[in-house]
Amino acid sequence: MTTVSSSGRDGAAVVVGASMAGLLAARVLAERFGRVTVLDSDTLPEDAVPRGGVPQSAHAHGLLAAGLRGLEELFPGLIDELVARGGLVADVQEQFRWVNDGYTIARGRSGMQGILISRPLLEREVRRRTLADPRIELFDRVDVRGLVSDDHGRVRGVAAVDRRDPADRESRRWDADLVVDASGRTSRAPDWLAALGAEPPEEERVEVDVAYSTRWYRREPGQLDGDRGIVIAATPGNPRAGFLLAQEGDRWICALGGYLGDRPPIDPDGFDAYAATLPSPMLHEVIASAEPITEPRRFRFPASVRRRYERLARPPEGLLVTGDAVCSFDPVYGQGMTVACLEALALRDVLRRGVDGPALPRAFWRAIEPVVDVPWEIAVGGDLRIPGVRGPLDRRTRVVNGYIGRVHRAAALDPAVGTAFLRVAHLEAPPASLMAPTVMAHVLVGSRRWPSGTTRLIPVPRSPVDSRSPV
Repeated sequence: MTTVSSSGRDGAAVVVGASMAGLLAARVLAERFGRVTVLDSDTLPEDAVPRGGVPQSAHAHGLLAAGLRGLEELFPGLIDELVARGGLVADVQEQFRWVNDGYTIARGRSGMQGILISRPLLEREVRRRTLADPRIELFDRVDVRGLVSDDHGRVRGVAAVDRRDPADRESRRWDADLVVDASGRTSRAPDWLAALGAEPPEEERVEVDVAYSTRWYRREPGQLDGDRGIVIAATPGNPRAGFLLAQEGDRWICALGGYLGDRPPIDPDGFDAYAATLPSPMLHEVIASAEPITEPRRFRFPASVRRRYERLARPPEGLLVTGDAVCSFDPVYGQGMTVACLEALALRDVLRRGVDGPALPRAFWRAIEPVVDVPWEIAVGGDLRIPGVRGPLDRRTRVVNGYIGRVHRAAALDPAVGTAFLRVAHLEAPPASLMAPTVMAHVLVGSRRWPSGTTRLIPVPRSPVDSRSPV
């Protein structure tokens, strides 16, 4: 085995994975380490195109307001650069349409910015900014096979196979003072720990079996009255969701999603018919007359998974895990990239406090636990409203879900309630903020203003569009 020295004046770190979580971690680690090496198994493209190692990159992505704010903190001036490359910045309430439980949030100015941009373009620009730091080096086509440790169980690097030279597939070892696994929801870190004789983390799963189909359309002036997009959430009575987001290049990206084996079609006619069954007709009204520029394609997400590294009795020294490798959320909530950004900021704060050595892993796990708690509570609580989704549905969750239904009703009439909800959805405020006395007063008044029995829901026809078939 060939050893690749990553040593530097101030030590070395290795990051496994060059997606958003890995790039953001590398950016932060470069403040502390003299050398940061990022390893990725994929072939990274020069252009802003989907890549094979991240199949979900071809589909709709959301960067929440907290994530956009965090990215700008890590990369000052990035927002302006993204806009210069076609990204669109919008107030998340004033220029966007949110439909929850069939009710559309009332128009208002939230003061929160969102950006509409394709995942490949966003990732390329973040990668470019990250690699502008001379302390950071990236190697693609490298398959990490496991961790390397010393006689005391401390992680000292990774073992990998370098595929860049087809004639040389020798196993290599990258030495490091710290390894960060950012390899995504298929992370093998639990297996790597078990191979070292260390304790793997507990795992929590909520089976959602979400599938979504995506199609791109030409975006014309005047469509959607100039608004930047629509998000139509699934409801207990209609577990189908839809997203229509403005993107660079005068395009719309449209994603349709279904729960528990309900597969949105990937033939054009079926895709259009499925869109007509959503809890609001707004999305279908746009795409029915829009010019399609791609065929539909599908992606499947079986379960939300949280790995409880913070509960390890003896966390291994020299190893951190971040991004989807820690917690992989139901993608319909658009939380993944934002949480990765918030975890990177938490890592930065821990390192700036001077935490090092054996104390670093536990300090990091404690720092990101509340970062993950909030979106996990939002995603799991929302998914458990869908009949058939199994998970820890306790009395508190039932009460909260009942209250959230009243929030949605009130938000359709009261912009202040809509802003309060969106602050939670965009991870700018904790869910408990919806229980603040002033918000509750608005909710109680607003939800009572709807006539008894009034509904905004559209029933889901099970014929002819019922695509409960394997991917």
